[in-house]
Amino acid sequence: MREAKFTIGDVVRHRLFPFRGVIFDVDPVFANTEEWWLSIPESMRPDKDQPFYHLLAENEDGHYEAYVSEGNLLPDAENGAVTHPDTVDIFEGFDGQRYALKSGGLMPN
Repeated sequence: MREAKFTIGDVVRHRLFPFRGVIFDVDPVFANTEEWWLSIPESMRPDKDQPFYHLLAENEDGHYEAYVSEGNLLPDAENGAVTHPDTVDIFEGFDGQRYALKSGGLMPN
């Protein structure tokens, strides 16, 4: 098992698709359903044996949660804070580099 490159509070962007977000949870290896994994086109399907990240994500169409493999993420703090409305429930705020986790922060449903 690899050590995760990113941590809770890091701002990242997807390397292929136009969205970014803040990490609110980390799975050391794939922990979603087989159905979800198989729904990804085979040519783009990531290996399961890597960290996967839960993001409060955003794109030009709105806000949502995303589950993304480490190999598909790049750091993106230089582009500022994310505007996902759930960040205020989990994080204290953005310091220009990363989000600080609230003590007792609530995880989204």
